[in-house]
This record gives sequence, structure tokens and C-alpha cells, in this order.
Amino acid sequence: MKQEILSRIQKKFPLTAKPFTVIADELAMSEDEVLKILQEEKKANIIRQTSAIFDTKRLGYKSSLVAFKIAPQKIESAVEIINAHPGVSHNYERNHDFNIWFTMAVAPDSLLGLDKTIELLAKLTEADDYIMLPTLKLFKINVKLNTTGKDEKKEKVKKVVHKDIELTQLHHDIIMRAQYDIEFVSEPFKKIIDELNIDYKTFFAILQELQDAGVMRRFASILNHRKAGFNANAMVVWDVDEADGEAIGEKAAAFSAVSHCYLRPKYPNWPYNLFTMVHGKTTEETNSIIEDMAKEIESKEHMPLYSSREFKKVRIEYFTPAFKEWEERALQEV
Repeated sequence: MKQEILSRIQKKFPLTAKPFTVIADELAMSEDEVLKILQEEKKANIIRQTSAIFDTKRLGYKSSLVAFKIAPQKIESAVEIINAHPGVSHNYERNHDFNIWFTMAVAPDSLLGLDKTIELLAKLTEADDYIMLPTLKLFKINVKLNTTGKDEKKEKVKKVVHKDIELTQLHHDIIMRAQYDIEFVSEPFKKIIDELNIDYKTFFAILQELQDAGVMRRFASILNHRKAGFNANAMVVWDVDEADGEAIGEKAAAFSAVSHCYLRPKYPNWPYNLFTMVHGKTTEETNSIIEDMAKEIESKEHMPLYSSREFKKVRIEYFTPAFKEWEERALQEV
């Protein structure tokens, strides 16, 4: 039952006053039994976070994947500098000359902007070289680990058309609170309801509105990959024909083991433009999935980049003063 519960909270978390009762009813269990399992999994760090997952760009933030080439003896100090930025959510060492890979976002009111922020970080870390790899086309972003072993090899990736929305103060108030980890208690949203002095109907209606507008991707639990047994996660990069990039990207995104799939720019020193995150429990399993993908993806070449070290993996905290404070400090250092 534990694996079934973990599968459910990753895929479709019930947005109701008492979500764990819904899961319990589906699995013919009691709410207390479901909560006990989830509390244990949280304590064991299997469950990393359960919250709303927001789209950085739809909130007005500018973002990009970035790769730095850092001399081995400078990695530790460089990582410390990079990780201090509140817009860095993920940072890994990977098996390539471009060895430090991180995601960067800057706030809508950033004084520096994205390009200047990366330029400043490259200077502060003494990077030998760097490339910026913003998203040109997003095909898929949906981390759902196959905890039950029952998922199909392929899945349909829905194309979503977002509605326009003008964010009100209530939208912002809910975003500010829903971005943080909930507690595994009978009514996990009650604290937000009480703080904002609204009812559940209003709260869930706003979340639905945010999701329809693409501001909130989904509400779900994210598992700690390695703690959940998925120890071989590769960022596989492909050199594909740009004219056929969209069709090829859709093929790649259909693989269930792929959680992220993007088209990004090419450079003279970086020929790869299709990026896929592939998850497996062993290197052999992941490599087998990559081989299956290579049979269907028309590419000149591909390369799996496994992470040798994870330096940072957090959620960005939106609409906080940390971004402005970082810029003020950093500008004083140069």
C-alpha cells in the first residue's frame, strides 16, 4: 500500500479539505493509516516536499539552465557562491568539461537581469567558460517516479492551452503560502484558510484558476529520487535537426521514464539541443531506456550526463526579499 500511496500523491494530490481521507477511501484504508505511512516516509526523507508547483516564467521570473566550466580545485568555492543565489534551485556536478550545471531564475524586478547575473556569477566563481541554455520549447515537466512498477513504458503528454489571468492580491497571498511544504495532518490546508480568513471553496477555486492559467503546474508530492530507490538519473542531451525538433521532442517526452524534456539552443562548443531527464533505479536500467529512446529519436549523436554530486535541490521561494538582497551584496563584491 505504501507504494500505491506514494504513486497517488505524486500524480494527483486530492485538493479537498481532507485529502488523505480521499486516498484512504480509494485504497480501502483508514485516514490514520494513510497519515502514518506518509509521516514515516517524510521522516525517512523519501518524500522531499508536498506543495503547489509553480511555473517560474508564468510568475514573471526569467530563468535558464546554465553550465559552467570550473577548474577542479575551484569547484567547492564556486558552488558556495552559486548556491547562495536564491534563484538557484538545482545544482549538480556532471561528467563533462562543462562540469557545474545549475538552474537560475531572477525576479521580475531584478536590477541585473538574467544575462548580467550569470555574467557576474561567472566572474565571482572564476569560471573558464559558460553557456546559457534557456528553454526554447517545453514538451514535458512532470516528475513522477514509478514506485509501483506498474506504469506503462509510454504515456500521453497532454498539450495544455492556458487561460490569461491577472493576479490579484489574493492570488499572491495564496501563492506565497501554497509554495511551502504542507504537514501530513488531517486538514493540511486549514492553516492557510485561517491566515487568509477565507473558506475552502475560495481557496481551491483560486488554485484551480492558477492551474488553468498555467501559473501552478500542479499540486503534488516530490520524492527524493535516491532515497526512493532511483539512483541512476541522467540528463541525456541529443543533437537533433532543428527543423524537426518539435516532432522529435514529442517522441522523447512520451517515454514515462522521462520527467523533463526541452529544446534549448545550440552553440559552436555545444551541439546538443534536446534535453531529457531519464530516471532509473540502476545505471543498467537507465541506459536501457536511453537505448530504447535512441531507436526512435533521429539524432546525430546523444550523450548521457550523470550527476556525480548534488549540491543543491530546493524549491525557489517566490516573492521574497532574498533576490534583491543578493543583488545588493553581489554588486558590492565586484
